Amino acid sequence: MEWGCGVRELAIAIDHLSAEDPSDIPRALLAEQVIELHWQMARLQAQIARRTYVRDPGDT
Repeated sequence: MEWGCGVRELAIAIDHLSAEDPSDIPRALLAEQVIELHWQMARLQAQIARRTYVRDPGDT
């Protein structure tokens, strides 16, 4: 997953969840959506960590 793609997917997932009224969604489906959003955020955080990792100049 590329940086822009990950951010775009996360934004789409957040927009999708925010457009829905949680009381209209069955609890199982809502839980599934929240878990998927969590995984998307975790993947994006991992990408950010990999891209911003700073190595000690002494490490070669």
